[in-house]
Amino acid sequence: MPAFESGDFAGVAKFMLDSARLLARAGADFLICPDNSAHRAWEWVQKDSPLPWLHIARAVAAEAKRRGCRTVGVMGTRFTMEGPLYRDALSEQGIEALVPERGDFEMIHRTIFSELVDGVFSDATRSGYNAAIGRLRDRGCDAVALACTEIPLLVRPDESPLPTLDSTRLLAAAALQEALA
Repeated sequence: MPAFESGDFAGVAKFMLDSARLLARAGADFLICPDNSAHRAWEWVQKDSPLPWLHIARAVAAEAKRRGCRTVGVMGTRFTMEGPLYRDALSEQGIEALVPERGDFEMIHRTIFSELVDGVFSDATRSGYNAAIGRLRDRGCDAVALACTEIPLLVRPDESPLPTLDSTRLLAAAALQEALA
């Protein structure tokens, strides 16, 4: 977390590359990282990685394109929402990315670290997330990327005001496709 907080994504990449080297020695063919925020280190990871990686936001963007989305709301940590990760991946598919407005943005980031990562999934927080998704819908989004591993444990697709794009599940599906190819 200190590397994230200080914007030291080269430091985040070092941690990821240590794992990549270990997995390469163990015989892996490719790598995935289900942590959306860690993808902010992508450029540093790619230049020194011993194996190819699947990109979580590109998996989400591919599904958004397949579904015909034009504008996707992005919910995740501050590191994910304020960075170029989803904006760039969605833009490559001709899709606009929107993040929640300031109050929702701050509530989402805060509750990820003060509740969700600790396994606390309250009805009040669920209601707050669904309200934020509703406001994204009102701003023109036709889907929402649940771009944090814990958010799909809180937001139920059948209760969400928008169709959901679960980044963890989509990355897992992409990894399975890659493994079977």
